[in-house]
Amino acid sequence: MAAGLLLAVPQPATAGPNLVKNPGFETPGAGGAMPDCWSRSGWGDNDHTFTTVPDAHSGTAAMRVELTRRVDGDRKALVTESAACAPAVTEGTRYDLSLWYKSTTPDTAITLFRHDTTGGWQYWTDLKTLDLSADYQRAEVRTPAVPPGTDRISWGVSVFGTGSVTTDDHAMEEVTLPASDPDCTGSAADCADGRWEVLATENPVRSMHAVVLNNGKVLLIAGSGNDPERFEAGTFTSAVYDPEDGTYETIPTPRDMFCSGHVQLSDGRVLVMSGNKGYPSADGTVGYQGYKDSYVFDPATETYARTNDMNDGHWYPSATIMGNGDVLSFGGLREDSSGSVTAERWSAAQEKWLPLGQVNQTWSYWGLYPSMVLMQDGRLFYTGSHTFGNGTPGTGASIYDYDANTVTDVPGLRNKDERDQSTSVLLPPAQDQRVLTIGGGNINSNPEANRLTDLIDLKEPDPAYRAGPPLPQGTVDFGGPGGPQPQTGDQGKMYGSAVLLPDGTVLETGGALHNRADPVYSASVFDPVTETYDPVAADPQARGYHSSAFLLPDGRVMATGDNPGNGSWNHQVSLYSPAYLFKGPRPRITSPVDPEWTYGDTRRITVDRPIANAELIRPAAVTHSSDPNQRFVELPLTVEENGEGEGEGEGVTVDLNVTANPNLAPPGWYMLFVVDTNGVPSVAEWVKLGGPAALADQAPSAHAHDFAGELGRPAKKPLKKRTSVPVSPEVSGCDRHYGSADVCVPTVFPDTVRATKRTTLTRARCDWLAANGYGALKVNGKDDPLRLDPDRDGRACA
Repeated sequence: MAAGLLLAVPQPATAGPNLVKNPGFETPGAGGAMPDCWSRSGWGDNDHTFTTVPDAHSGTAAMRVELTRRVDGDRKALVTESAACAPAVTEGTRYDLSLWYKSTTPDTAITLFRHDTTGGWQYWTDLKTLDLSADYQRAEVRTPAVPPGTDRISWGVSVFGTGSVTTDDHAMEEVTLPASDPDCTGSAADCADGRWEVLATENPVRSMHAVVLNNGKVLLIAGSGNDPERFEAGTFTSAVYDPEDGTYETIPTPRDMFCSGHVQLSDGRVLVMSGNKGYPSADGTVGYQGYKDSYVFDPATETYARTNDMNDGHWYPSATIMGNGDVLSFGGLREDSSGSVTAERWSAAQEKWLPLGQVNQTWSYWGLYPSMVLMQDGRLFYTGSHTFGNGTPGTGASIYDYDANTVTDVPGLRNKDERDQSTSVLLPPAQDQRVLTIGGGNINSNPEANRLTDLIDLKEPDPAYRAGPPLPQGTVDFGGPGGPQPQTGDQGKMYGSAVLLPDGTVLETGGALHNRADPVYSASVFDPVTETYDPVAADPQARGYHSSAFLLPDGRVMATGDNPGNGSWNHQVSLYSPAYLFKGPRPRITSPVDPEWTYGDTRRITVDRPIANAELIRPAAVTHSSDPNQRFVELPLTVEENGEGEGEGEGVTVDLNVTANPNLAPPGWYMLFVVDTNGVPSVAEWVKLGGPAALADQAPSAHAHDFAGELGRPAKKPLKKRTSVPVSPEVSGCDRHYGSADVCVPTVFPDTVRATKRTTLTRARCDWLAANGYGALKVNGKDDPLRLDPDRDGRACA
């Protein structure tokens, strides 16, 4: 009983001696330029001074950093990056940093650098924004766990706005977090690999779009659901799923939002752009068409409202929310089935799509669902993930600077023309600015999907993709006898999903080996710290084309959909409980949480036990393996030493330090998770990170760093103005000479489908179609390019 009581009482972290040398600037440096073990740093166009002043918190000296003019950049007073001055650290350990300061500017932050034993000194993260203060006050913040390969750290104060900051009495103390061995509350397999559950109630709509709403419900958009008969009948559907009780509410849907784009706006409404204006013609001369219509879905009323039109049609558009709440959109197919080269911008201030003349244009064709990730300085990183066919010309990945209106290629993405329906994700935390791209294929050439994973660190001066570990393999169902077979060789997956989890890892799940065929059953968890995959339990349901997986506020993952080439649809829904849900009780936030948050703010909460991490996770808006707005934003902690609440309920008092950079966390609603020392997350609380009001002149400006500032390839200026680019009507990899528009007979069959001594090519193709459940297919017109109708009776494989 005594032991149980001890475990139940929250135990405060313990701290050690001060690891900072010359913490109060009392020892002058050689030549008198800077105090001993302190250095000047910074970048950009600004006028600045570093001064040792007598206005000290204690002793006789303090350090003042002042900017009198600033165009960009910052100035930092940092612990000298040397073995003699920079404190030695231990991998996996956290440290409490503190200082006393006065400030005449809100544009200042505690900034942290680390020494990598292989790569040398490099920026690590910003930890805390300092408030304006006329008198000395103490600021304290805890570092994240020290990454592998780090042996020393340097830190200090960055000033990135006009004004001054005076600091004194720095301290750095090692933290020991209490931990206990968690009890496994499930089977051994559950605790190692998690558990999947297939729900008894099916999804009532053919949803290929999933958006997690700010009330915890899920908007599932089908439109016509890739069903031409529903399109002709004007039957367009959506549903709202409630994870709390497992119910669905069907929602009237005004247009065919099949293959639209979508993103949560800063107020929690969902902007839905374009969709399907028309299906391909039976003779294959006209492809899919995108309309210009746009709608906003309101979670409060569960209704759609029309906005003004976009400037062009965009079937399969991108949608990226910017730091000011605007939305940029690229790519897709126009109303005439050609490729759109028109960039679109939704104005948050005006709540409308801006006229063409008010939007910067490169006249580039970015393809279909190009994955465009917002960078910390407001530029966009095109990851190379896209839908259908080849990647963009050049290296297949690039950085787009909207303000300068230039595109710069980024090297290193392997097999850039086989990243069709790969998935890309900004790794946790967003502050690290690293992107992971997984798998992919090519529906035109239809090779086996690959196992490639590529990583890029956008903090580097000239970032380039580098090879990551190969994707773990599972089983693949070829439709023949014996069921799914183990994957071999370089077999990987396309159509996969990547989901950010609250413990800081990434779940990859689902996928298929070929164009709308051969489902792959595998899942694994990628650890961004160790850059390794850990295979976990696989979804028992096929999840290929038109499938999605996404995080729910309770920490589970929901998976829906699958639309193989035979035109069928999987209405089964799976829920995955990661292994962290079988490691004992979950931490709880015991104090009320104010839902209105501001950039650069500090938010105090009380939790029922010591926690190791806290973060904001942007809710999913996913389709076709693409969710470029998904991000995990770390909230550095400041923990009260006594472990007591201050009138807010029993527990541990923790201050959460919110980034001041809206490009790291665009305005909107987020799920707030806290994670205990065993890696177990809480159930999420919903908070709204400040929108336009938080970006006013009096608010802190973004502390953007000089990342990707020395790109090795030349920037490309806008192309000559044009209306569109030609796109094949068979862009989806489907030969329209056979069957209806929802059926996809591949233009290129897998390599295993070939003529042999015993089998003609026609018989091999027909056997493959039969094994994959295609059934009878009408031949549309007189042409038979795949030779499926040798007797010319108008029926394929008859």
